[in-house]
Amino acid sequence: MATSSTFDYHPLPSELEKASNAYLMSLIALMAGMPLPILNLLATLIFFWAQRRGSYFVRWHAMQALLSQFVLLFFNSYLFWWVIDGLMGQRLFGKEFWWYLGFVLVFNTIEWIATIYTTIMVRKGHHIRWLVMADMCDAFVKKQMNTYK
Repeated sequence: MATSSTFDYHPLPSELEKASNAYLMSLIALMAGMPLPILNLLATLIFFWAQRRGSYFVRWHAMQALLSQFVLLFFNSYLFWWVIDGLMGQRLFGKEFWWYLGFVLVFNTIEWIATIYTTIMVRKGHHIRWLVMADMCDAFVKKQMNTYK
């Protein structure tokens, strides 16, 4: 799911801390906003926005954390509304629900473990690239920032 690689430069300790905080933010938001999946995405988006003028290393890892929350949003939101519909009596909790619930729990657990691992490794100075997400980060995050005055 993740690979470790070298980065173009050796980030400063403050950059390592900020980059690892991008993943930590998504974990904290997950604990605080478990019932509402959009809160996780919003917390990570706010962190990314706050780091938009930071170093490339920090922006890159903040984007990877943001993309992971964006992917989770779809799966978790569908489950959330399925539960709401079920509690309102509009939809039954059949075996499809339980299979989907199991899938979402496994998917979230894998993402949670990967996030913890990435938080630790990025803080140690390793550049962790998640499968599929890393290529998107490369495309979205520019090495050189435009400066507007």
